[in-house]
Amino acid sequence: QVQFVESGGGLVQPGGSLRLTCATSGFNFRSYAMSWYRQAPGKRRELVATTTHNEGSTNYVDAVKGRFTISRDNTKSTLYLQMNNLQPEDTAVYFCNTKGALHNPAFGSWGQGTQVTVSS
Repeated sequence: QVQFVESGGGLVQPGGSLRLTCATSGFNFRSYAMSWYRQAPGKRRELVATTTHNEGSTNYVDAVKGRFTISRDNTKSTLYLQMNNLQPEDTAVYFCNTKGALHNPAFGSWGQGTQVTVSS
């Protein structure tokens, strides 16, 4: 059974930082490019960042470039997202999944996500 368990979210003031963690199980994590996604209230789920299976390449949406860093530990089947200089527009539920999961998911499941709220 494939599982994605996100954690590390919370309430933070503008300019603050959080580190999100996604523990995975049930599939060969090291073989998959992985992504972080987010869904703000009333909006569609969107891609935030992607890393290749060996961290040889990372990509970010323009809104988070220079502020967020995606990384992974293949020995722990875990994905991370370091978020710095957070802004109110970063408020959303954050999810991890395989690359391309929005349109062509490798597996049928999503985790519960972790809520990030940026507010003063």
